[in-house]
Amino acid sequence: MSLARTPDEGGASPQQLLVLAIPAILLGAFAALLLWALEQLADLLSGVLWTTLPGALGVDPSGWWIILILTLTGLAVGIGLRYLPGHGGPDSATTELISPPLKLRVLPGLAVVTVLSLAGGVSLGPENPIIAINVAIVVAVFARFIPKIPTQIAVLIASAATVGALFGTPVAAALLFTGIVATAKGGSLWDKLFLPVAAAGAGAVTMHLLGAPPLSFDIPAYGSPQAIDLLTGAVVACAAVGIALIALFLFPIFWRTLHALRHPILIPLVGGFLLGILGFIGGPITMFKGLTQIGDLLQDPGAYDAAQLAGIAGIKILALLVAASALFRGGRIFPATFIGVALGMLGHVLIPGLPLGLAVACGIVGVIVVIARDGWLAIFLGVAIPNDISLLPMLCIIVLPAWLLVSRMPAFQIVPPAVQTEPVAAKPADPPAGSVAG
Repeated sequence: MSLARTPDEGGASPQQLLVLAIPAILLGAFAALLLWALEQLADLLSGVLWTTLPGALGVDPSGWWIILILTLTGLAVGIGLRYLPGHGGPDSATTELISPPLKLRVLPGLAVVTVLSLAGGVSLGPENPIIAINVAIVVAVFARFIPKIPTQIAVLIASAATVGALFGTPVAAALLFTGIVATAKGGSLWDKLFLPVAAAGAGAVTMHLLGAPPLSFDIPAYGSPQAIDLLTGAVVACAAVGIALIALFLFPIFWRTLHALRHPILIPLVGGFLLGILGFIGGPITMFKGLTQIGDLLQDPGAYDAAQLAGIAGIKILALLVAASALFRGGRIFPATFIGVALGMLGHVLIPGLPLGLAVACGIVGVIVVIARDGWLAIFLGVAIPNDISLLPMLCIIVLPAWLLVSRMPAFQIVPPAVQTEPVAAKPADPPAGSVAG
């Protein structure tokens, strides 16, 4: 993953980094523009589905309309997966946040099914698909115009740019990619982070200039750390870990159950219907990727009692499991963050002495370490959502017992069954539902 090496440092020279920073910054801005365009298109379609149409028809968009639209969304996604070129790319349940580059012909179909999922209210975020789209484009651009740059560097730049745009700050990308590049041999760690951070910074600034909503929310400041808060905060974080681990063990069961239907149209159709039922029960606050809904939840925290918060978190967990298992394309970080906020608010209700900001941060940390398996990202989101840097020293300690609970657990990702090898003369088996043909 290294650039051209200098004799003394074993990494890239300052001149090389400076020259390569220019395309990295430009690609960071491009990644942010593509993310912005995708979300704008999804928001436009969402407005039609959830405001314009029900308003014109005189129906309540919070009633049976939820079941209808999510079922139709599942049908539309299934048709896209079956007939669009590339079949919408790999099943998001089987991929990590950063995966090998896709072929360019897959990208239009992936973009279409992602927009449909986001607009239809599916409980998945845009992170996995948009990173995959940007990675494929940047790798193709580098291969065409700067072929001497290794593919791994292009993947890092595109991924970091998109993460910076998604979270509105390059800090998230710096923390996330520190663990990725730290294992690479030779050269300074910051030499390896230089280009990804440049791309992430450009992506974050571009999203701010485009008026993207901030990741932070208005929560009372934490104030001075208290020793008891370490104990109660760790209890909330570890409880959130325990709940997320239940979801982790249920994930393959949901995936196998829905994939037993075998057909790439039937799977998201049934999944959409189930999401509609869950949305009907939990209301719009349990739908969509979860970022706007975090703001709705935190707008008046006192309006929710323990039972309501437990119900919201439980329904969102089920919605995430169904959406991730039913061939919908999308990421799990944003809905997981919403679940963490709801569980943190529940912890605050059950332990009134625990300040709300710290409780929310601990809930986020507990869920994210299970879903994303990254302590740095968990700490970052725990600080960013309450927008309170004074939480940082507390979370650096509270994350430790939470991490011990998950360190030996499997990743929140489906490993598809191994494909049996057939003799050359034998008739090839049909691909599994939702797989990428060709």
